[in-house]
Amino acid sequence: MINDIQQEILRLKKEKDICILAHCYQTPEILEVADFVGDSFALSVEASKVSNKTVIMCGVRFMAETVKILSPDKKVILSNESAGCPMAEMMTKEMIEKVKAENPDYAVVAYINTTSELKTVCDVCVTSSSALKICKSIDNDNILFIPDKNLGSWIAKQIPEKNFKLLDGCCPVHNLMTKETVENAKREHPSAEFLVHPECPAEVVEMADYVGSTTGIMDYAKKSDKKEFIIGTENSIVTHLQLQCPDKMFYQLSKDLICRDMKATTLVDVLNCCKGTFGQVIELDEETYKGAKKCIDEMIRLG
Repeated sequence: MINDIQQEILRLKKEKDICILAHCYQTPEILEVADFVGDSFALSVEASKVSNKTVIMCGVRFMAETVKILSPDKKVILSNESAGCPMAEMMTKEMIEKVKAENPDYAVVAYINTTSELKTVCDVCVTSSSALKICKSIDNDNILFIPDKNLGSWIAKQIPEKNFKLLDGCCPVHNLMTKETVENAKREHPSAEFLVHPECPAEVVEMADYVGSTTGIMDYAKKSDKKEFIIGTENSIVTHLQLQCPDKMFYQLSKDLICRDMKATTLVDVLNCCKGTFGQVIELDEETYKGAKKCIDEMIRLG
């Protein structure tokens, strides 16, 4: 049954000139029909390079908005309308405008996990893999980093010569992790290396053998000569690594590391998107598009 649905998706995307993007947190059966799999911004860049006129983003809304910003002439469809991102939606444009007014000498750095509207009042975007380099490169020693206090804290510790202002934003899933969570996992798997995403709290990140983005974690595990790993990010990555590296052992840091928004998309949703009967077409007004693009363009300029 799954294979039949996949074959129909492959037929339809070829017939209708569709490119399918799938974030790493999607399920294996969705990854298998995708043209590109990876982190959110990397997927947006790939979409901008293809000739397809329609792009389906199997991820969450801010990711689909980023695709639209980089490919304004393409029809961009979010695979499931209910797939939002609590962290991206945690802060509003009006809130940050107020904080900016109170801190006029601070450069506003926005994690890519933000809405396109919020990006319009920020100076530059960053991804988890580019945040350190870009924050170092900014010609300002005062940085207001939004929305993720955990990623911001990790970056701030590596650039002590700069002043960071952090607000109370986070990924609700990654933020659940504690030092005790890690201690329990290490006790159960004493030979395993601990690989963690910087969206986790500082006390968790400090205990890691490797800290990096989702694809960074996966690349590290694949290339390492070690055989056991505790994975400190969304649990789908454990599944993907187990399938890609069956000679190694991968363990969940916690059974609670599940992003329900990422799991909102099903294989049938993707099929119905290809049929044109499901999903949400992403539209951005001119002001939002230009403001958000300026923020992203500055990220590209700085590296």
